[in-house]
Amino acid sequence: MRFHFGFFRHTARQMASLVGDKAGNVAITVAVCMVPLILAVGAGIDYARAYNVQSKMQSDLDAALVAAIKQIDEHDEDRLAAKIQYWFDAQSAKGDSTYDLTGVTVDKAGHTIRASASGTVPTTLMTLANIKSVPVGVVSAVEGPATSYLEVHIVIDKSPSMLLAATREGQVKLRADANITCEFACHSTGDPVRKNKAKNGTIIAATYYDYIKNLGVKLRTDVALDAVEEVLDMIDKADENHSRIKVGLYSLGETISEALAPTYSTSSARKKLSDDSSGLTSATSTEATYFQVALKALRNQVGKAGDGSSAGSPLKLVLLLTDGVQSERNWVLTAQHRGRVTPLNPGWCDYLKNNSATVAVLYTEYLAIPQDWGYNATLAQTMASSDWTSLWGGKLRSGVSGSTSRHDYIATALQDCASSADLFISAASADEITAGLSTLFTQYLTSVRLTQ
Repeated sequence: MRFHFGFFRHTARQMASLVGDKAGNVAITVAVCMVPLILAVGAGIDYARAYNVQSKMQSDLDAALVAAIKQIDEHDEDRLAAKIQYWFDAQSAKGDSTYDLTGVTVDKAGHTIRASASGTVPTTLMTLANIKSVPVGVVSAVEGPATSYLEVHIVIDKSPSMLLAATREGQVKLRADANITCEFACHSTGDPVRKNKAKNGTIIAATYYDYIKNLGVKLRTDVALDAVEEVLDMIDKADENHSRIKVGLYSLGETISEALAPTYSTSSARKKLSDDSSGLTSATSTEATYFQVALKALRNQVGKAGDGSSAGSPLKLVLLLTDGVQSERNWVLTAQHRGRVTPLNPGWCDYLKNNSATVAVLYTEYLAIPQDWGYNATLAQTMASSDWTSLWGGKLRSGVSGSTSRHDYIATALQDCASSADLFISAASADEITAGLSTLFTQYLTSVRLTQ
Protein backbone atom coordinates (compact mmCIF):
# COMPACT_ATOMS: atom_id res chain seq x y z
CA MET A 1 0.00 0.00 0.00
CA ARG A 2 2.78 2.40 0.74
CA PHE A 3 4.24 1.73 -2.74
CA HIS A 4 1.07 2.62 -4.48
CA PHE A 5 0.54 5.67 -2.30
CA GLY A 6 3.99 6.96 -3.06
CA PHE A 7 3.43 6.40 -6.76
CA PHE A 8 0.29 8.42 -6.80
CA ARG A 9 1.82 11.13 -4.68
CA HIS A 10 4.73 11.42 -7.12
CA THR A 11 2.39 11.54 -10.10
CA ALA A 12 0.29 14.23 -8.47
CA ARG A 13 3.36 16.35 -7.91
CA GLN A 14 4.29 16.01 -11.58
CA MET A 15 0.80 17.00 -12.74
CA ALA A 16 0.78 19.98 -10.40
CA SER A 17 4.15 21.03 -11.71
CA LEU A 18 2.97 20.80 -15.32
CA VAL A 19 -0.21 22.71 -14.66
CA GLY A 20 1.71 25.37 -12.81
CA ASP A 21 4.22 25.84 -15.65
CA LYS A 22 2.77 28.86 -17.50
CA ALA A 23 5.49 28.72 -20.13
CA GLY A 24 4.32 25.26 -21.07
CA ASN A 25 0.76 26.50 -21.43
CA VAL A 26 1.81 29.26 -23.81
CA ALA A 27 3.80 26.84 -25.90
CA ILE A 28 0.84 24.50 -26.23
CA THR A 29 -1.52 27.38 -27.05
CA VAL A 30 0.84 28.77 -29.71
CA ALA A 31 1.26 25.33 -31.22
CA VAL A 32 -2.48 24.81 -31.38
CA CYS A 33 -3.09 28.27 -32.96
CA MET A 34 -0.15 28.30 -35.35
CA VAL A 35 -1.75 26.36 -38.19
CA PRO A 36 -4.93 28.47 -38.53
CA LEU A 37 -2.81 31.61 -38.09
CA ILE A 38 -0.58 30.57 -40.96
CA LEU A 39 -3.65 29.73 -43.03
CA ALA A 40 -5.21 33.13 -42.28
CA VAL A 41 -2.05 35.00 -43.28
CA GLY A 42 -1.69 32.83 -46.34
CA ALA A 43 -5.29 33.41 -47.34
CA GLY A 44 -4.76 37.17 -47.12
CA ILE A 45 -1.66 37.00 -49.29
CA ASP A 46 -3.15 34.61 -51.83
CA TYR A 47 -6.44 36.46 -52.14
CA ALA A 48 -4.56 39.75 -52.55
CA ARG A 49 -2.64 38.15 -55.44
CA ALA A 50 -5.90 36.85 -56.86
CA TYR A 51 -7.47 40.31 -56.61
CA ASN A 52 -4.54 41.87 -58.48
CA VAL A 53 -4.80 39.25 -61.22
CA GLN A 54 -8.54 39.79 -61.47
CA SER A 55 -8.04 43.57 -61.74
CA LYS A 56 -5.56 43.10 -64.57
CA MET A 57 -7.89 40.64 -66.26
CA GLN A 58 -10.72 43.18 -66.06
CA SER A 59 -8.49 45.90 -67.48
CA ASP A 60 -7.35 43.65 -70.34
CA LEU A 61 -10.90 42.62 -71.18
CA ASP A 62 -12.14 46.23 -71.06
CA ALA A 63 -9.30 47.31 -73.37
CA ALA A 64 -10.10 44.55 -75.86
CA LEU A 65 -13.78 45.49 -75.97
CA VAL A 66 -13.07 49.21 -76.29
CA ALA A 67 -10.82 48.49 -79.28
CA ALA A 68 -13.46 46.26 -80.83
CA ILE A 69 -16.43 48.61 -80.43
CA LYS A 70 -14.65 51.20 -82.54
CA GLN A 71 -14.60 48.72 -85.44
CA ILE A 72 -18.11 47.33 -85.04
CA ASP A 73 -19.22 48.85 -88.34
CA GLU A 74 -16.27 47.37 -90.24
CA HIS A 75 -16.49 43.64 -89.42
CA ASP A 76 -19.07 40.93 -88.86
CA GLU A 77 -19.65 39.30 -85.48
CA ASP A 78 -17.22 36.41 -86.01
CA ARG A 79 -14.41 38.67 -87.14
CA LEU A 80 -14.92 40.98 -84.18
CA ALA A 81 -14.94 38.04 -81.77
CA ALA A 82 -11.66 36.83 -83.28
CA LYS A 83 -10.13 40.29 -82.89
CA ILE A 84 -11.21 40.46 -79.26
CA GLN A 85 -9.62 37.06 -78.65
CA TYR A 86 -6.38 38.23 -80.27
CA TRP A 87 -6.24 41.52 -78.34
CA PHE A 88 -7.10 39.84 -75.06
CA ASP A 89 -4.52 37.08 -75.52
CA ALA A 90 -1.88 39.66 -76.38
CA GLN A 91 -2.56 41.50 -73.12
CA SER A 92 -2.90 38.47 -70.86
CA ALA A 93 0.38 37.00 -72.11
CA LYS A 94 2.22 39.94 -70.52
CA GLY A 95 1.29 38.89 -66.98
CA ASP A 96 2.46 36.13 -64.65
CA SER A 97 -0.88 34.35 -64.59
CA THR A 98 -2.77 32.78 -67.45
CA TYR A 99 -6.44 33.37 -68.06
CA ASP A 100 -8.79 32.76 -70.94
CA LEU A 101 -11.68 34.39 -72.75
CA THR A 102 -14.76 32.29 -72.01
CA GLY A 103 -17.43 34.00 -74.09
CA VAL A 104 -18.06 36.88 -76.47
CA THR A 105 -21.41 38.26 -77.63
CA VAL A 106 -21.47 40.92 -80.34
CA ASP A 107 -24.71 42.78 -81.06
CA LYS A 108 -24.14 44.95 -84.11
CA ALA A 109 -27.73 46.14 -84.23
CA GLY A 110 -27.67 47.14 -80.58
CA HIS A 111 -24.08 48.48 -80.86
CA THR A 112 -22.95 46.50 -77.81
CA ILE A 113 -20.34 43.85 -77.05
CA ARG A 114 -20.29 41.64 -73.98
CA ALA A 115 -17.54 39.22 -72.96
CA SER A 116 -16.34 37.18 -70.00
CA ALA A 117 -13.01 35.71 -68.96
CA SER A 118 -11.78 33.37 -66.23
CA GLY A 119 -8.59 31.89 -64.83
CA THR A 120 -6.93 30.52 -61.73
CA VAL A 121 -4.23 31.88 -59.45
CA PRO A 122 -1.90 29.35 -57.75
CA THR A 123 -1.79 29.65 -53.94
CA THR A 124 1.23 29.62 -51.63
CA LEU A 125 0.54 29.12 -47.91
CA MET A 126 -3.05 28.05 -48.52
CA THR A 127 -1.70 24.74 -49.87
CA LEU A 128 -1.43 23.74 -46.20
CA ALA A 129 -5.22 23.45 -46.30
CA ASN A 130 -5.05 21.61 -49.63
CA ILE A 131 -6.25 24.75 -51.48
CA LYS A 132 -3.97 24.89 -54.49
CA SER A 133 -5.60 27.65 -56.56
CA VAL A 134 -8.14 30.48 -56.41
CA PRO A 135 -10.59 30.87 -59.32
CA VAL A 136 -11.14 34.38 -60.74
CA GLY A 137 -13.52 35.69 -63.37
CA VAL A 138 -14.68 38.96 -64.88
CA VAL A 139 -17.41 40.25 -67.18
CA SER A 140 -17.35 43.39 -69.32
CA ALA A 141 -19.82 45.09 -71.62
CA VAL A 142 -19.36 48.15 -73.79
CA GLU A 143 -21.42 50.31 -76.09
CA GLY A 144 -20.35 53.08 -78.41
CA PRO A 145 -22.16 56.06 -79.96
CA ALA A 146 -20.47 55.55 -83.32
CA THR A 147 -23.25 53.14 -84.23
CA SER A 148 -26.02 54.56 -82.07
CA TYR A 149 -28.98 56.66 -82.98
CA LEU A 150 -27.82 60.19 -82.28
CA GLU A 151 -29.04 63.76 -82.31
CA VAL A 152 -26.38 66.44 -82.75
CA HIS A 153 -27.57 69.85 -81.57
CA ILE A 154 -25.24 72.56 -82.87
CA VAL A 155 -25.53 75.86 -80.99
CA ILE A 156 -23.92 79.04 -82.29
CA ASP A 157 -23.40 82.06 -80.05
CA LYS A 158 -24.74 85.17 -81.84
CA SER A 159 -23.52 87.87 -79.46
CA PRO A 160 -21.95 90.99 -81.02
CA SER A 161 -18.51 89.77 -79.96
CA MET A 162 -18.94 86.81 -82.33
CA LEU A 163 -18.92 89.41 -85.11
CA LEU A 164 -15.36 90.40 -84.34
CA ALA A 165 -12.83 89.66 -87.02
CA ALA A 166 -11.73 86.03 -86.71
CA THR A 167 -8.01 86.83 -86.86
CA ARG A 168 -5.59 89.46 -85.59
CA GLU A 169 -4.92 90.43 -89.19
CA GLY A 170 -8.62 91.00 -89.76
CA GLN A 171 -8.88 93.11 -86.64
CA VAL A 172 -5.99 95.31 -87.73
CA LYS A 173 -7.50 95.70 -91.20
CA LEU A 174 -10.85 96.88 -89.85
CA ARG A 175 -9.28 99.23 -87.34
CA ALA A 176 -7.15 100.84 -90.04
CA ASP A 177 -9.93 101.14 -92.62
CA ALA A 178 -10.88 104.82 -92.95
CA ASN A 179 -14.52 103.90 -93.60
CA ILE A 180 -14.88 101.90 -90.34
CA THR A 181 -12.01 102.60 -87.89
CA CYS A 182 -13.30 100.22 -85.27
CA GLU A 183 -13.36 96.52 -84.60
CA PHE A 184 -15.90 95.75 -81.92
CA ALA A 185 -19.50 95.39 -83.11
CA CYS A 186 -19.33 98.58 -85.19
CA HIS A 187 -20.59 96.54 -88.11
CA SER A 188 -23.73 95.41 -86.28
CA THR A 189 -25.50 98.64 -87.15
CA GLY A 190 -27.86 98.70 -90.12
CA ASP A 191 -26.76 102.18 -91.18
CA PRO A 192 -25.08 102.50 -94.59
CA VAL A 193 -21.32 102.86 -94.80
CA ARG A 194 -20.24 106.27 -96.05
CA LYS A 195 -16.92 107.28 -97.53
CA ASN A 196 -14.47 108.13 -94.74
CA LYS A 197 -17.40 107.98 -92.28
CA ALA A 198 -18.44 111.46 -93.43
CA LYS A 199 -21.95 112.36 -92.27
CA ASN A 200 -23.11 113.16 -95.79
CA GLY A 201 -20.43 111.18 -97.60
CA THR A 202 -21.01 108.90 -100.51
CA ILE A 203 -22.69 105.62 -99.57
CA ILE A 204 -20.32 102.80 -100.47
CA ALA A 205 -22.22 99.88 -98.90
CA ALA A 206 -25.77 99.33 -97.70
CA THR A 207 -24.60 97.90 -94.35
CA TYR A 208 -21.38 97.46 -92.40
CA TYR A 209 -21.81 93.71 -92.80
CA ASP A 210 -21.90 94.03 -96.59
CA TYR A 211 -18.85 96.27 -96.55
CA ILE A 212 -16.80 93.96 -94.36
CA LYS A 213 -17.87 90.97 -96.42
CA ASN A 214 -16.65 92.74 -99.58
CA LEU A 215 -13.32 93.44 -97.87
CA GLY A 216 -12.88 89.68 -97.54
CA VAL A 217 -12.52 89.84 -93.75
CA LYS A 218 -13.94 86.76 -92.09
CA LEU A 219 -15.77 87.23 -88.85
CA ARG A 220 -15.85 84.66 -86.09
CA THR A 221 -19.40 83.62 -86.92
CA ASP A 222 -18.30 82.98 -90.53
CA VAL A 223 -15.57 80.67 -89.28
CA ALA A 224 -18.00 78.97 -86.90
CA LEU A 225 -20.25 78.15 -89.84
CA ASP A 226 -17.26 76.72 -91.73
CA ALA A 227 -16.67 74.48 -88.74
CA VAL A 228 -20.30 73.33 -88.80
CA GLU A 229 -19.89 72.46 -92.49
CA GLU A 230 -17.00 70.19 -91.53
CA VAL A 231 -19.17 68.38 -88.99
CA LEU A 232 -21.93 67.93 -91.58
CA ASP A 233 -19.37 66.29 -93.87
CA MET A 234 -18.43 63.93 -91.04
CA ILE A 235 -22.09 63.07 -90.41
CA ASP A 236 -22.44 62.21 -94.09
CA LYS A 237 -19.58 59.73 -93.77
CA ALA A 238 -20.69 58.29 -90.44
CA ASP A 239 -24.30 57.83 -91.55
CA GLU A 240 -24.26 57.32 -95.31
CA ASN A 241 -27.93 56.32 -95.43
CA HIS A 242 -28.99 59.32 -93.34
CA SER A 243 -31.08 57.12 -91.10
CA ARG A 244 -29.29 57.27 -87.76
CA ILE A 245 -27.86 60.75 -87.04
CA LYS A 246 -30.02 63.86 -86.91
CA VAL A 247 -28.68 67.39 -86.74
CA GLY A 248 -30.38 70.49 -85.35
CA LEU A 249 -29.20 74.12 -85.57
CA TYR A 250 -29.71 76.88 -83.01
CA SER A 251 -28.64 80.47 -82.39
CA LEU A 252 -27.93 81.59 -78.83
CA GLY A 253 -28.53 85.09 -77.56
CA GLU A 254 -31.17 86.47 -75.21
CA THR A 255 -32.63 82.97 -75.49
CA ILE A 256 -32.42 80.00 -77.87
CA SER A 257 -33.78 80.28 -81.38
CA GLU A 258 -34.23 77.07 -83.36
CA ALA A 259 -33.04 77.58 -86.93
CA LEU A 260 -33.53 73.94 -87.90
CA ALA A 261 -35.29 71.19 -85.97
CA PRO A 262 -33.32 67.91 -85.80
CA THR A 263 -33.33 66.28 -89.22
CA TYR A 264 -31.56 63.47 -91.05
CA SER A 265 -31.07 65.85 -94.00
CA THR A 266 -27.63 67.44 -93.92
CA SER A 267 -28.48 69.24 -97.16
CA SER A 268 -31.24 71.11 -95.32
CA ALA A 269 -28.71 72.07 -92.67
CA ARG A 270 -26.30 73.40 -95.28
CA LYS A 271 -29.01 75.60 -96.76
CA LYS A 272 -29.65 77.15 -93.36
CA LEU A 273 -25.95 77.92 -92.91
CA SER A 274 -25.95 80.07 -96.05
CA ASP A 275 -29.32 81.74 -95.47
CA ASP A 276 -29.02 85.18 -93.84
CA SER A 277 -32.65 84.94 -92.69
CA SER A 278 -31.84 81.88 -90.54
CA GLY A 279 -30.22 84.06 -87.89
CA LEU A 280 -27.04 81.97 -88.03
CA THR A 281 -24.85 84.04 -90.34
CA SER A 282 -22.82 87.18 -89.66
CA ALA A 283 -25.63 89.29 -91.15
CA THR A 284 -27.20 89.54 -87.71
CA SER A 285 -26.31 89.52 -84.03
CA THR A 286 -28.25 89.65 -80.81
CA GLU A 287 -28.40 92.51 -78.34
CA ALA A 288 -27.41 90.30 -75.42
CA THR A 289 -26.27 86.84 -74.37
CA TYR A 290 -28.14 85.41 -71.40
CA PHE A 291 -26.76 81.92 -70.91
CA GLN A 292 -28.92 81.19 -67.89
CA VAL A 293 -32.04 81.79 -70.02
CA ALA A 294 -30.75 80.33 -73.27
CA LEU A 295 -29.38 77.08 -71.86
CA LYS A 296 -32.57 76.49 -69.89
CA ALA A 297 -34.58 76.99 -73.08
CA LEU A 298 -32.17 74.73 -74.96
CA ARG A 299 -32.86 71.97 -72.43
CA ASN A 300 -36.48 71.96 -73.59
CA GLN A 301 -35.43 71.87 -77.25
CA VAL A 302 -32.93 69.05 -76.78
CA GLY A 303 -34.99 66.95 -74.40
CA LYS A 304 -33.83 63.96 -72.38
CA ALA A 305 -31.21 61.73 -73.97
CA GLY A 306 -31.85 58.02 -74.46
CA ASP A 307 -29.50 55.07 -74.77
CA GLY A 308 -29.11 55.27 -78.55
CA SER A 309 -30.74 51.90 -79.15
CA SER A 310 -33.52 53.23 -81.37
CA ALA A 311 -34.67 56.30 -83.26
CA GLY A 312 -37.06 56.98 -80.41
CA SER A 313 -34.29 56.86 -77.80
CA PRO A 314 -31.30 58.66 -79.34
CA LEU A 315 -28.14 59.76 -77.62
CA LYS A 316 -27.86 63.55 -77.61
CA LEU A 317 -24.77 65.64 -78.20
CA VAL A 318 -24.74 69.42 -77.83
CA LEU A 319 -21.92 71.15 -79.70
CA LEU A 320 -21.66 74.67 -78.29
CA LEU A 321 -19.63 77.27 -80.21
CA THR A 322 -19.24 80.34 -78.04
CA ASP A 323 -16.95 82.97 -76.59
CA GLY A 324 -18.57 82.26 -73.23
CA VAL A 325 -19.41 85.84 -72.18
CA GLN A 326 -22.61 86.75 -70.34
CA SER A 327 -23.32 90.22 -71.69
CA GLU A 328 -25.64 93.00 -72.75
CA ARG A 329 -24.73 96.23 -74.51
CA ASN A 330 -26.55 98.37 -71.96
CA TRP A 331 -24.48 96.84 -69.17
CA VAL A 332 -21.31 98.11 -70.83
CA LEU A 333 -22.78 101.58 -71.27
CA THR A 334 -23.92 101.76 -67.63
CA ALA A 335 -21.06 101.89 -65.15
CA GLN A 336 -22.92 100.25 -62.26
CA HIS A 337 -23.80 97.25 -64.45
CA ARG A 338 -20.39 96.51 -65.95
CA GLY A 339 -19.73 93.87 -63.32
CA ARG A 340 -22.43 91.76 -64.99
CA VAL A 341 -20.25 91.18 -68.04
CA THR A 342 -18.52 87.96 -67.03
CA PRO A 343 -17.85 84.40 -68.14
CA LEU A 344 -20.93 82.19 -68.05
CA ASN A 345 -21.64 80.22 -64.89
CA PRO A 346 -20.83 76.60 -65.87
CA GLY A 347 -23.57 75.46 -63.50
CA TRP A 348 -26.07 76.56 -66.14
CA CYS A 349 -24.78 73.78 -68.40
CA ASP A 350 -26.28 71.32 -65.92
CA TYR A 351 -29.65 72.06 -67.49
CA LEU A 352 -28.43 69.84 -70.34
CA LYS A 353 -26.14 67.44 -68.50
CA ASN A 354 -28.81 66.56 -65.96
CA ASN A 355 -30.92 65.37 -68.89
CA SER A 356 -28.11 62.95 -69.86
CA ALA A 357 -27.09 65.05 -72.87
CA THR A 358 -23.36 65.27 -73.58
CA VAL A 359 -22.03 68.83 -73.83
CA ALA A 360 -18.97 69.57 -75.97
CA VAL A 361 -17.66 73.14 -76.04
CA LEU A 362 -15.58 74.89 -78.68
CA TYR A 363 -14.33 78.13 -77.17
CA THR A 364 -13.90 80.60 -80.00
CA GLU A 365 -11.37 82.58 -78.03
CA TYR A 366 -12.38 86.08 -77.14
CA LEU A 367 -9.48 87.99 -78.66
CA ALA A 368 -8.40 90.74 -76.30
CA ILE A 369 -9.06 94.24 -77.66
CA PRO A 370 -7.26 96.63 -75.30
CA GLN A 371 -7.94 99.55 -77.67
CA ASP A 372 -11.67 99.29 -76.89
CA TRP A 373 -12.88 101.15 -73.78
CA GLY A 374 -15.82 98.76 -73.32
CA TYR A 375 -13.51 95.76 -73.16
CA ASN A 376 -11.20 97.52 -70.70
CA ALA A 377 -14.16 98.38 -68.46
CA THR A 378 -15.50 94.82 -68.36
CA LEU A 379 -13.58 91.70 -69.37
CA ALA A 380 -10.19 93.23 -68.68
CA GLN A 381 -11.27 93.66 -65.04
CA THR A 382 -10.85 90.99 -62.36
CA MET A 383 -13.23 88.20 -61.42
CA ALA A 384 -13.36 89.62 -57.90
CA SER A 385 -14.75 92.90 -59.26
CA SER A 386 -17.49 91.12 -61.22
CA ASP A 387 -21.00 90.07 -60.26
CA TRP A 388 -20.17 86.47 -61.20
CA THR A 389 -20.81 85.14 -57.70
CA SER A 390 -23.26 87.63 -56.21
CA LEU A 391 -25.58 87.87 -59.22
CA TRP A 392 -24.87 84.85 -61.42
CA GLY A 393 -24.14 82.32 -58.68
CA GLY A 394 -20.74 81.30 -59.99
CA LYS A 395 -18.06 79.68 -57.86
CA LEU A 396 -14.38 80.09 -58.71
CA ARG A 397 -12.55 76.86 -59.38
CA SER A 398 -10.42 75.84 -56.43
CA GLY A 399 -6.96 77.39 -56.53
CA VAL A 400 -7.90 80.23 -58.90
CA SER A 401 -7.30 83.76 -57.60
CA GLY A 402 -10.00 86.40 -57.69
CA SER A 403 -7.41 88.68 -59.27
CA THR A 404 -7.65 86.62 -62.48
CA SER A 405 -9.14 88.73 -65.24
CA ARG A 406 -12.61 87.88 -66.44
CA HIS A 407 -11.17 87.43 -69.91
CA ASP A 408 -8.66 84.86 -68.71
CA TYR A 409 -11.26 82.93 -66.72
CA ILE A 410 -13.55 82.33 -69.72
CA ALA A 411 -11.67 79.18 -70.77
CA THR A 412 -11.88 77.76 -67.25
CA ALA A 413 -15.63 78.36 -67.05
CA LEU A 414 -16.25 76.79 -70.46
CA GLN A 415 -14.11 73.77 -69.64
CA ASP A 416 -16.25 73.25 -66.54
CA CYS A 417 -19.34 73.56 -68.74
CA ALA A 418 -18.27 70.63 -70.94
CA SER A 419 -19.19 67.09 -69.93
CA SER A 420 -15.51 66.16 -69.71
CA ALA A 421 -12.13 67.81 -70.22
CA ASP A 422 -11.59 66.04 -73.55
CA LEU A 423 -14.82 67.60 -74.85
CA PHE A 424 -13.48 71.13 -74.53
CA ILE A 425 -11.25 72.86 -77.06
CA SER A 426 -10.01 76.43 -77.10
CA ALA A 427 -9.38 77.85 -80.57
CA ALA A 428 -8.06 81.26 -81.58
CA SER A 429 -7.35 81.12 -85.31
CA ALA A 430 -9.77 80.37 -88.14
CA ASP A 431 -8.06 77.05 -88.81
CA GLU A 432 -8.17 76.08 -85.15
CA ILE A 433 -11.89 76.84 -84.92
CA THR A 434 -12.71 74.80 -88.02
CA ALA A 435 -10.57 71.87 -86.91
CA GLY A 436 -11.69 72.14 -83.30
CA LEU A 437 -15.36 71.37 -83.87
CA SER A 438 -14.45 68.37 -86.04
CA THR A 439 -12.12 67.14 -83.32
CA LEU A 440 -14.84 67.37 -80.70
CA PHE A 441 -17.27 65.46 -82.90
CA THR A 442 -14.69 62.78 -83.63
CA GLN A 443 -13.84 62.54 -79.95
CA TYR A 444 -17.47 61.88 -79.15
CA LEU A 445 -17.99 59.33 -81.93
CA THR A 446 -14.97 57.32 -80.86
CA SER A 447 -15.82 57.44 -77.17
CA VAL A 448 -17.29 54.37 -75.54
CA ARG A 449 -19.03 53.58 -72.29
CA LEU A 450 -18.25 50.51 -70.24
CA THR A 451 -21.64 49.39 -69.01
CA GLN A 452 -20.63 46.39 -66.87
